[in-house]
Amino acid sequence: MWRTVFSILGAVLLFSLLLVLFVSCKADPPGKGEIAVMNWTKHNVLVHSKGQKNPLRDNAAGVADGKEAFSHYCVACHGLDGQNTGVPFAARMSPPVPSLAGHDVQSYTDGQLKWIIDYGIWPSGMPGSKNTLSDDEIWSIVLYIRHLPPAGSLGEPEMYTH
Repeated sequence: MWRTVFSILGAVLLFSLLLVLFVSCKADPPGKGEIAVMNWTKHNVLVHSKGQKNPLRDNAAGVADGKEAFSHYCVACHGLDGQNTGVPFAARMSPPVPSLAGHDVQSYTDGQLKWIIDYGIWPSGMPGSKNTLSDDEIWSIVLYIRHLPPAGSLGEPEMYTH
């Protein structure tokens, strides 16, 4: 009889423990400290090529070339303006798609931005584009990122307007 009682109590206890574990499994957004640590880690450990310089001239033609390349490869996640305008899932991704005009992105060196475009960045949904984009296309995208238009000024990507 005691064996049955202990078996039932053990099963109830195990079920309760599992219930608590499954119900309490909720991911909260990261706090300011976690964000600061991750940003420092990305800027100083994960992302390389800090000293690499952009070989393209920073002029209107280079920025226009970058805008063109960006419009083919980057708008699905970053919007036409690089600030997620009209991208329906940008804020719901984990981590959210950053505004490329924001301090966290603009504080990368040109070499680091190229490295991110080449290899992607962990932990995020940013894929690498090495061997998909040429070096000149990537460097021109870096120029465009340095000269983004005001948020919302270019409208929404056509793919999200239908």
